[in-house]
Amino acid sequence: MRFFLKAFIVILVLAGGITLFLRSAPTDKAAGKKDNAPVPVLAARAETRDLAIAVDLVGRGEAYESVSLKARVDGQVQAVLFREGQHVKAGEVLLRLDPADFNARLRQAEANQARDQAQLQKARADVNRYQTLQQQGFVSVERLADLNAALAAAEATVQADRATVELARLQLSYATVRAPIDGVVGARLVFPGTAVKTNDTVLALVNRVQPLLVSFALPERHLGQLRAALARGPILAAVSTPDSAGQALSAAVGFVDNAVDPGTGTLLMKAKLDNRDERFSAGQYLRVELVLDTLKGVVTVPTEAIQQDSKGNVVYTVTPDLGVEIRPVGIVAERSGRVALTGIEAGTLVVTDGHLRLTPKSKVKIKTAEATPAQPAAGQAK
Repeated sequence: MRFFLKAFIVILVLAGGITLFLRSAPTDKAAGKKDNAPVPVLAARAETRDLAIAVDLVGRGEAYESVSLKARVDGQVQAVLFREGQHVKAGEVLLRLDPADFNARLRQAEANQARDQAQLQKARADVNRYQTLQQQGFVSVERLADLNAALAAAEATVQADRATVELARLQLSYATVRAPIDGVVGARLVFPGTAVKTNDTVLALVNRVQPLLVSFALPERHLGQLRAALARGPILAAVSTPDSAGQALSAAVGFVDNAVDPGTGTLLMKAKLDNRDERFSAGQYLRVELVLDTLKGVVTVPTEAIQQDSKGNVVYTVTPDLGVEIRPVGIVAERSGRVALTGIEAGTLVVTDGHLRLTPKSKVKIKTAEATPAQPAAGQAK
């Protein structure tokens, strides 16, 4: 009985093994077929074009001219005549201080001048009269000398009075505060009734933003390229907002600092922007693209085509039979989603997406509109 039971178990084991073998054979065959299936990839052709060598920097807008208006005399604000954010012209009245005190001082100075002028006229008349008497021998020479000295003193007093009157008029004019430049006036800092002190209280801030300066710091590693660019001529910077909304505006670099900041390792530079539509404001963070050179007629591929392996930078090129070849390349420069490189020729088809599934023996199926000799496409790639 035991013999038959053992034989039955052996038969079941053999049957199970045969069944598993028969089931696994088609699966392995399908797996092999699946491994040999073309890998779908995106691809693009290497193109010859000019590529700019540029540096992306963060800049900040600066007013071309900025004036903090302060009182030149002590007084009290009588009227504020500007609106916050108003565009003003040079010479336009912005504020008035109470002029009563300055008017009184002017009238007092004019009165003193009139008094001393009368005394001067009397002194001249006395000198003329005593000169005649001295010639006739009725007045001594010493007496005439005293009268001439009094005349000179009266003339000096009148000149001092004129200066005092001019100073009083000048102080009265300081009671009217005018815009020193064309620009935009800021927020109201004082109000009617505010007491102000000479050269102490800021009355208003006027910024000239047409043109606008854009300051930025260039890392010192680019100094060699900067000097070479300056030797070729003026340098232009493209300025835009950090979100790149709107077209970038061109600004000419007009200032390069004379020393590198040892704390940051950067060189301060400024570019002058017309800013006619006042698109940018003083103090605003801006995106600056500084073009230092342009490579002419170099072979470029999309940035996505560059991969890394043990050999360094490589690209996966597609052969005419839709095979894959790994080509080591040298990177010259990168800009705007394109990489200038050496090691391949213009027109070479390179893989831009789908690298992870590729091996040197892989076949590919191109999903782009790029046409290949072995696989026509619906259209031409852009």
